[in-house]
Amino acid sequence: MNIAVLITCHNRREKTLSCLHSLYNCALPDTHKLHIYLVDDQSTDGTSDAVKNEFPLVNIIQGNGKLFWNRGMHLAWETAAKANDFEFYLWLNDDTFLFQEALEKVLNAANSTENRAIIVASSSSKRTGELTYGGLTRSGKKINPCDKLQETATFNGNCVLIPKFAYQKVGKLDPLFHHTLGDIDYGFRTKSNGIKSYVAPGFLAYCERHETLAKWCLKEITFLERVKSLYSPLGLPPYYHFRYDLRHFGIVIAFKHFFSIHLRLLVPQLWEKKLSSHFKSIRLQ
Repeated sequence: MNIAVLITCHNRREKTLSCLHSLYNCALPDTHKLHIYLVDDQSTDGTSDAVKNEFPLVNIIQGNGKLFWNRGMHLAWETAAKANDFEFYLWLNDDTFLFQEALEKVLNAANSTENRAIIVASSSSKRTGELTYGGLTRSGKKINPCDKLQETATFNGNCVLIPKFAYQKVGKLDPLFHHTLGDIDYGFRTKSNGIKSYVAPGFLAYCERHETLAKWCLKEITFLERVKSLYSPLGLPPYYHFRYDLRHFGIVIAFKHFFSIHLRLLVPQLWEKKLSSHFKSIRLQ
């Protein structure tokens, strides 16, 4: 079976190389073959050349410098889907470092569902051992892995195995989103289409959590800088968040969050702790 591994990167050469090393170090059944599609979104640190030198079989796709995570992953997926008829698509963040048994375990989990469900790999902090990314409940609570499959409402996109069945029914990530929300949106979309998602047993990778709040949340940043940060692709652009809420939670929640985000922008000191908790499942790189 052919597996397309989808990765996007920007100016994290050493992490990207380490991620690829961990991927190639994974045990893989003889019946499976990896095809790696890496979008380099105009890195200036020599990422593409370094990858070419160490991993010549990686398909490198050059971005326009404005893709960020979600649109970069969409481009990788689009390129892979045009190149071959893959049985699986594996999302992999370039700051996620797989354990040797990771691929075998997610593939075994997929096989137990007859390759008709999405399998989410959980990652932990190498420093603390705590859960960092993986499956999420509908309210955004993280699901700790155990010794069996656990159904999840949605998921972080750090390491996720998408079977052909799900791709044919739901399609790719929605390029409406620049950086955040696309992975969580995809989880909800697949669930609404009757496709289940499961957290695989155990921790399967290391990935450190990005705990720092975005600049638009910080009271020490000037108001104009907070506005600029909020509306940047790395912030939480209200229009895209409104579309996400409207799609999955309805118009009341969409308007509620639209106004609360702007209230928090105006008076961040009243909301910092609550905001940190509310958006802890959203990628804030």
